[in-house]
Amino acid sequence: MSAGSETTTVQADDYPLLWPVPTRWSDNDHYGHVNNVAYYSYFDTAVNAWLIEATGTDIRDLPAIGIVAETSCRYLSELSFPDRLRVGLAVERLGKRSIVYALAIFREAGDGSLTPAATGRFVHVYVDRDTRRPVELPAAIRTAAAGLVRD
Repeated sequence: MSAGSETTTVQADDYPLLWPVPTRWSDNDHYGHVNNVAYYSYFDTAVNAWLIEATGTDIRDLPAIGIVAETSCRYLSELSFPDRLRVGLAVERLGKRSIVYALAIFREAGDGSLTPAATGRFVHVYVDRDTRRPVELPAAIRTAAAGLVRD
């Protein structure tokens, strides 16, 4: 599938949550568009900001922390500062010790319409804060993530 055809098939309605993330002046590179590494930052910001809000706790203080074990991103269209973004979040798989997030970045137009800019995937594996050994998902994380599970 070409990126152009995927752009028309990725829809905001495919994601149970759309988290706002602004572009920053420093996100633009010398070519005048958002650099590819910033897309991962948008994904990471959306997932972790949502987890903090959804659990009502600072997830950095939990005895188990989510580390990124795998990521991917497919770029569909350019972004540039000062674009306003919405990051679509869904849970593709909710495991015993891991969560697989399906993600998408949408550019928000002045009329509120959303244009797909990228799709991505994050795998968070939960580990003990001190030993870094895999552990079960904290209950608060599991409860929050369950609300984003795709059918």
